[in-house]
Amino acid sequence: MMAGITTRSEQRAFAGIQGFYEHLSAACAGPMRFSVYLPPQARKGNEVPAVYFLAGLTCTEETFVLKSGAQRWASELGLALITCDTSPRSARFPGDDAAWDFGQGAGFYLDATQPPWSSAYRMRTYVTRELRQVVESSFPIRTDVRGISGHSMGGHGALTLALGLPGDYQSVSAFAPIVAPSEVPWGIKAFRAYLGEDRAAWVAHDAAALVRRQRFPGTILIDQGTADQFLERELQPERFRQACADVGQDLQLRMREGYDHSYYFIATFVEDHLRHHARACHERSR
Repeated sequence: MMAGITTRSEQRAFAGIQGFYEHLSAACAGPMRFSVYLPPQARKGNEVPAVYFLAGLTCTEETFVLKSGAQRWASELGLALITCDTSPRSARFPGDDAAWDFGQGAGFYLDATQPPWSSAYRMRTYVTRELRQVVESSFPIRTDVRGISGHSMGGHGALTLALGLPGDYQSVSAFAPIVAPSEVPWGIKAFRAYLGEDRAAWVAHDAAALVRRQRFPGTILIDQGTADQFLERELQPERFRQACADVGQDLQLRMREGYDHSYYFIATFVEDHLRHHARACHERSR
């Protein structure tokens, strides 16, 4: 057990170690669970870059590492994989489990400003500061270069954190992200409760709006299935494509014929995403 971290389990995978851990979070007002995959290249004196993966609605720190098959490619490319839960779990508030798309499992990777959520739903601070400090000080992981990716709600998180925190992430990608949450039902529901009715406060958490203010220095990679059941109502990738085109942001948006919103879709293209992150990390190392 590392200082302040409880080891829940560790298993060998693709010559590396897949571990599941827990620690006490000040940002989320209680214990939070996370996972770390360390490739075989990671050892004392040889730190590796990490890709932080943010999962979607209803998911946990286990979903991506159990369903995506990403460890195979992370092992080859020398990348650590970091995942975390999608909301606080120990802090409970009325209505936090009344719907699958709000409250528990639906933290939206922002810091809530409205009570009671503001006392624990601080996922932006958790992901970008607290989790990062714990992971990068406790494992052989580099502190000068990192990537961020995510799926659906987590894709929204990856895009907004990469755009909103210039220099913190050297690469970004997303699978079926919510690119304009200020304009779609999932985002409007969450933002009203977490951030209040003032839509000006929502802009910092809306990728299509953010990219018009702050471009990402590299190429943003997005994969989106054409058979995704949430495509038209919640995801609307064309909003982000147009915003990127308007400001000259490099974007690779690939519409994948016949793929849906599931982890079968993610598993099919996760190699491409990890190679995208590995290229950016290696360029930074030169």
